[in-house]
Amino acid sequence: MRDYPSIAAVDLGSNSFHLVVAREVDGRLQLLHKEKQRVYLASGLDSNFNLSDEAIARALDTLSQFATTLHGFPKESVQVVATYTLRNCKNLNYFLAKAKQVFPYPINVISGQEEARLIYQGVANYEHDTHNRLVIDIGGGSTELVIGQHLTHKLLSSRNVGCVTMNKAYFADGKLSAKRFKKAEIKAEQHIESIAASYLKLGWNTVIGTSGTIKTIAAMVAELTASDEITLAKLEQIKQLFIDAQHINNVTLKSLPEERKVSISGGLAVLIALFRQLHIATMRLSDYALREGLLFEMHQTEAFDIRTRTINAFSDHYNIDKLHADNICETIQLFTSQLKTHWPLSNYDVEMLCWAAKLHEVGLAINSSGMHKHGAYIVRHSQLPGFTQAQQLTLSALVRFYRKKIKLPELLELIEGELSHFSRLLAIFRLSILVNQKRQQEQLPELSIAALDNTLVLHVGAQWLASHSLFEADLEQEQGYLKALGIQLTF
Repeated sequence: MRDYPSIAAVDLGSNSFHLVVAREVDGRLQLLHKEKQRVYLASGLDSNFNLSDEAIARALDTLSQFATTLHGFPKESVQVVATYTLRNCKNLNYFLAKAKQVFPYPINVISGQEEARLIYQGVANYEHDTHNRLVIDIGGGSTELVIGQHLTHKLLSSRNVGCVTMNKAYFADGKLSAKRFKKAEIKAEQHIESIAASYLKLGWNTVIGTSGTIKTIAAMVAELTASDEITLAKLEQIKQLFIDAQHINNVTLKSLPEERKVSISGGLAVLIALFRQLHIATMRLSDYALREGLLFEMHQTEAFDIRTRTINAFSDHYNIDKLHADNICETIQLFTSQLKTHWPLSNYDVEMLCWAAKLHEVGLAINSSGMHKHGAYIVRHSQLPGFTQAQQLTLSALVRFYRKKIKLPELLELIEGELSHFSRLLAIFRLSILVNQKRQQEQLPELSIAALDNTLVLHVGAQWLASHSLFEADLEQEQGYLKALGIQLTF
């Protein structure tokens, strides 16, 4: 019998946490197991965007359950993403430290744009359509909107309006009225208004809704009208039923679960606002969303790595000297292979360094003075599909400090994880760029590198070094720069 390895995707949403386990069978994914726990994370955000102890406790309890399910799964077989609430909460590092104690897998906080992209991938890889389609996901804290065709997205947006946050603002006590709905709808429309024109201009043939809020609304539509097609008239019918009930606990629809009552009014207001602002005629439901998008990307081969495609497209856009970047990458691979005993780095580390090599000169698009600062800003604030916020910050930090002085306080603001590990990455990156700075590969000496603890030894032929005094002066200067990282460079 063939052994089919399992993979798992975990979605830490603002309303619910989801776990999906699948296996790859002959090039396709077969879903094996699903778990869902309502955590109501977004409701735990205070006015200063700090996550309450109670919300953290609920999240940790669910993560502990997920850890039991995933026991035995290697880290590379599990992808975990966190969305609106965790990307906006101020005490994220405190939460991540607590989570690490009960959940052994890295939690990747992703941007709203990346969340939208993964949602679209989840729909597009399971539901085929030859025309433009609009995919909408109303989450607990944010709403994602994507127009795409086939597997390619054309327009992505994430708006900071969701069912939990809207419910908290307008329906927290459960009371329902026409006045409250009007205020909620206007607020939601304000969030959508700025993107409406660009979406309407591009256009679509079909509209697809995903995830729990829209699924519940679709079920209520079906119960009331015997049709699962969502229209504005049907949404208004549900709203009137809610208003007549006066309180959410008085709504007796079988299709409205008790656990959904704490957020459904806010979600309904957001969906009505979307229908109005985007002139949506009809919407149908899809069972696929972000976690399926994660699973799909996990089982793709390296040739289809979205991050590689992103870096290449970014490089093309900024007219990067590709030969120079490739030469730097060759040096990175040489150095990391020679350092594997005392400074072991993972394949992922090497990939990150090579991606950074392809990005380090994007600041030239602004000007050559302070190009490393300009480049770091561009990398940090651009849309980089496939990259988490932490990964994007790491790339930005490498670009920011690939040359000149290393300012430790500024560096610490950019990186997550151990400084010692990043320091080694940065030292290798800086030296790889330094030896290639003349862009004349044929003039490079034979190089080798070794390390012991925090001492880095670069071997360059003495005769060659004697005839290249400027390079020797650059290395002497680099010795001083690397001291800020606690690394001693000798040559």
